[in-house]
Amino acid sequence: MLKQKTLGRSFSLQGKGLHTGLSIHITFHPAPDNHGYKIKRIDLNGQPVIDALAENVVHTQRGTVISKNNVQVSTIEHAMAALYATGIDNCLIEVNAPEFPILDGSSHFFVEEIQKAGIIEQNAPKDFYIVKHKMEVKDEETGSSLIILPDDKFSINVLISFNSPVLSNQFATMNDISEFPAEIADSRTFVFVREVEMLLKNGLIKGGDLDNAIVIYDQEMPQEALKNLAEKLNIPYKDIQSLGYINNEPLAFDNEPARHKLIDVIGDIALIGKPIRGRIIATRPGHKINNQLARMIRKDIKLNEIQAPLYDPNIPPLMDVNRIKELLPHRYPFLLVDKIIEIGGNNIVGVKNICVNEPFFQGHFPQEPVMPGVLLVEAMAQTGGLMVLNSVDEPERYSTYFMKIDQVKFRQKVVPGDTLILRLEMITPIRRGISTMKGYVFVGDKLVCEAEFMAQIIKNK
Repeated sequence: MLKQKTLGRSFSLQGKGLHTGLSIHITFHPAPDNHGYKIKRIDLNGQPVIDALAENVVHTQRGTVISKNNVQVSTIEHAMAALYATGIDNCLIEVNAPEFPILDGSSHFFVEEIQKAGIIEQNAPKDFYIVKHKMEVKDEETGSSLIILPDDKFSINVLISFNSPVLSNQFATMNDISEFPAEIADSRTFVFVREVEMLLKNGLIKGGDLDNAIVIYDQEMPQEALKNLAEKLNIPYKDIQSLGYINNEPLAFDNEPARHKLIDVIGDIALIGKPIRGRIIATRPGHKINNQLARMIRKDIKLNEIQAPLYDPNIPPLMDVNRIKELLPHRYPFLLVDKIIEIGGNNIVGVKNICVNEPFFQGHFPQEPVMPGVLLVEAMAQTGGLMVLNSVDEPERYSTYFMKIDQVKFRQKVVPGDTLILRLEMITPIRRGISTMKGYVFVGDKLVCEAEFMAQIIKNK
């Protein structure tokens, strides 16, 4: 089972802000299990902390801006992409300004420092958001759309399109997150020269220059106008004789702008607070529509706080019914686990197929057969017992007995034809033979029952 990760040590970076042009100091710290990404403004009294979550996004012009209690931090997406892509789940970020430093306009330096700091595995399991069905957001006015589809890993396809003779259509693909450091992270943000005047008037690129952005000259302008822009940006004037890219450094990739848009998508989607198993297809993406998809996913997470485990009946079980019968004393008609499909350090997933021939249907509402709730609880208890037994040597020599059951909730009927997915996870480690755990029963994607258990493991006489 994959575990959550954090930094091996703290590290700091310094650079100017894109919006303010001021010198900014930012430090990334390791954080405990289930901490997530949090940003602390150490330049303000009380050092307020902002959760880096999609619902806290308040602005998306030239970068993602998050806010809590009127405290804001902007242009966070390049750092968020680096944390997400390197597998960091928990990090506290301290910054002494209302924005992150632009650095070279990419995720390169963030990834480099994360790799130097090292990545350590934590105790908590990595909690994925598993895409179960197609989700889509569209902007009819701009033609932008983001679609997310089921996949067994995280991958992205990006297509960008501009009315420009220099940059028209480009696409970029990341088939696996492991490609990010070498193939994506170095891609810089970009801007058209024709947009610079408007952006300066709106105070959006005070810290921009030819070293931290790809600058695209795609409409001829008088040299005097170019000199004025250079003065306003406080950068050396550059004599431009032809359309094209006018950076000091050449493109890192032929499709560097499209690859940078891929960074932006990752950075914004990272704000859902969980790693994703799914494929994103992004057409003409931007921070606004990226955040719309992130908010949609956050809403789905809140509605389905615990996601149903993936169940593929084509994959052989880790425990079949014969092995289960070696460990549990239950027999017909009271053995309520058919197989185990997943076992982790502190969780287990079992399956129970509900057939109309179950004996309890003969007397439990025979005209409208419904599985008794107490048997749902028993099915969870048996699955939890297998998890506890799996943690000891010679499990055949032990039995589990449940001492307490709390917080039982029934949310939906279970009827013939349903397949129960039973997920049990440890709340606390086993101590002195006592274990507490939380159980969930799903039918498809729907949670139908949940409960908390306390169990004791006892050696058989």
